[in-house]
Amino acid sequence: MESLADIYRKHSQTVYGFLLARTRNPDLAEELTQETFFQAVCGIEKFRGDSSMGTWLCGIAKNLWCSYVREHKKLKGLGDEEIWSLGASLETEVLLKWDCVETLKLLHNLKEPMREVLYLRLIGNLSFAQIGEIMGKSENWARVNFYRGKEKILKEAKKHE
Repeated sequence: MESLADIYRKHSQTVYGFLLARTRNPDLAEELTQETFFQAVCGIEKFRGDSSMGTWLCGIAKNLWCSYVREHKKLKGLGDEEIWSLGASLETEVLLKWDCVETLKLLHNLKEPMREVLYLRLIGNLSFAQIGEIMGKSENWARVNFYRGKEKILKEAKKHE
């Protein structure tokens, strides 16, 4: 088995991206990322190897996010608000991939779960298999939602040209 330091180096950006896609808050995503790895260290004996280490860590992260939302009920409406400021490196990456902030706004207007699939894929850099596993769906489901979401964004972008 890999050392804990190797696991952190290999998976921390994926977990952070996954959490940033959900929280849309870099500070909160970082805090929950650290808590995810703390919980993983405390419960490493629970890892059975049924999934990849990254998927297991994202499952822990998802549970932490759900707990956070339950504790802070006022956050339930976040999906309807403006996208929060992204960290500088992620913002640069997003702008390079999407050309402009306007496209990011179009992405934010998508309905769940399509919006989350696009966030996980584009910001979290997760594979379709990982996205499907995290969301309890198939890899093909993740691919279809990503494609349909991308098509909706392109259609809306053409209307605004």
